[in-house]
Amino acid sequence: MTDLMSHEEMATVLPDGLTATAEVPASSANLGPGFDSLGIALGLNDTIGVTTAPAGLEITVEGAGAGEVPLDDSHLVAQAVFRGLGAAGVTPKGLRITCKNTIPHSRGLGSSASAAVGGLVAANGLVAQFAPDRVLSNDQLVQLASAFEGHPDNASASVLGGAVVSWTQAADDTSPIAGCSAECSYFATRLEVHPDIRAVVLVPETRSSTSQTRGILPTHVTHRDAVFNVSRAALAVVALTTRPELLLAATEDRLHQAQRAPAIPLTARWVSLLRGAGIPATVSGAGPAVLALTVRDIPAALVRRADAEGLSVHELTIADGARLI
Repeated sequence: MTDLMSHEEMATVLPDGLTATAEVPASSANLGPGFDSLGIALGLNDTIGVTTAPAGLEITVEGAGAGEVPLDDSHLVAQAVFRGLGAAGVTPKGLRITCKNTIPHSRGLGSSASAAVGGLVAANGLVAQFAPDRVLSNDQLVQLASAFEGHPDNASASVLGGAVVSWTQAADDTSPIAGCSAECSYFATRLEVHPDIRAVVLVPETRSSTSQTRGILPTHVTHRDAVFNVSRAALAVVALTTRPELLLAATEDRLHQAQRAPAIPLTARWVSLLRGAGIPATVSGAGPAVLALTVRDIPAALVRRADAEGLSVHELTIADGARLI
């Protein structure tokens, strides 16, 4: 590839030498009952740098994913940069992209959503220098980033920070929600997390595939289980914002975690162990990471046991959204 003009031939061409760097947080989705809706931003960040160049596309990756991800225009960050610039009506002649990644891949911590958000925010930084009247809003960033995923929980958490309630609106009343990313609108609102709540993440060495773990889920659920999850998801909003002592009950789920347990047995066992100790723990996204949202320390004996079983334990802040640095 020698020229990127084909991406938006009618768009305004950016000058060479513009640089923008975005810092984007990890995220955890579902939080137990809020499947494809609730999410939270976590203080584990990737850094995306983008510079306009005379021609071509050059991508370098350090940290997580180095040597594994493609280094051409199929790279998710590159796709997001192009999409963000295109949405603003501008295009580069060439790009240099650097990715410094600390978010582990395929662990249920929103690495793909973070890549999309980081690329979009970095693109927005380029736009701000050249055509500030075309800068994309957070609502637009949520829409564009969520379209990569097909659901907005991780992406909106990385854009907005804090905890989020997100939802999907089909193009018309008869359109199916699942798999309609090209025809859906995505929305989210931020919740201010109670200051006493901390996030602890247990990350196994093994990986999982979101698409595979989604395939495990049943196509139908009982009315009783649906009612159970609706009540817990509503309670989670209260627990996250004003009543953290309710988090253990608020993170209960009947729709996806038990169903996925055979595919992620170590994760399921640790969710059970922590909850048995009174720690509000859930599968982080599709796993295999475990998320605990707690106001107290995890017992030292459990931390030592996790380490002995090959899980790395990280105490993380509840993060703000992606930003330019």
